Amino acid sequence: MDSENYCGDRKHFVLVHGACHGAWCWYKMKPRMESAGHKVTVLDLAASGINMNKIEDVDTFSQYTEPLLQLLATIPPNEKVVLVGHSLGGLSIALAMEKFPEKVAVGVFLTAFAPDTQHKPSYVLDKYNERTPFAEWLDTDFSPRGNKTSMFFGPKFLSNKLYQLSSTEDLELAKTLIRRSSLFIEDLSKQENFSKQGYGSVPRVFIVCTEDIGIPLNFQLLMIESVGFNEVVEIKGADHMAMLSKPEELFNSLEKIATKYA
Repeated sequence: MDSENYCGDRKHFVLVHGACHGAWCWYKMKPRMESAGHKVTVLDLAASGINMNKIEDVDTFSQYTEPLLQLLATIPPNEKVVLVGHSLGGLSIALAMEKFPEKVAVGVFLTAFAPDTQHKPSYVLDKYNERTPFAEWLDTDFSPRGNKTSMFFGPKFLSNKLYQLSSTEDLELAKTLIRRSSLFIEDLSKQENFSKQGYGSVPRVFIVCTEDIGIPLNFQLLMIESVGFNEVVEIKGADHMAMLSKPEELFNSLEKIATKYA
């Protein structure tokens, strides 16, 4: 391995954001992890952050995840990354694990949607929607865009469901930087199940955030029970945005996971 990409306990973390968010939401994590000697890649998925695409032009979940898939395609054969997916990013890292299982040391689901191998990729989102009355989306705007339903988190949803324990500054940052996104349920319902040979062959760890209202604790536990994980880690007092409300605790958890699996 060349020394630039590997030294001692240095790991390569790839941090993947959730719906409406972007690489910016990892701004507290990236410098922490880099100062500990790790390589950290944060990226914007299609139509997210400063990615130039518009959600109207992104038809499939694969297209949405393309920046992550392109990155993994460039990882040398003798290297593996620690893949961390937050919220909807769980489905993005699952797709990456399916396509590049040999390049992922461990997939970390940070209070993230975690698919199984028994059902369509959309199943976990369908179950979430079944258990979430429409009123709980508060001022989130849903509207048809092309062949899918797009969504945009309103300020009430952000402050009451996702950022309730995060700082006012981080909430304001989100209000400024979020972009219209989609859950891509229509597309995911037509895709093949994730396979045991691909996605199912990579070690998986779930990080529970105890105060998450966006993906509530009972739904996190339901996914853990139905999907099966090598390990479950808990961050007490973390809202949905653990990378902002509990960055130090998340950093410590990721270091331990990487030491064990990578």
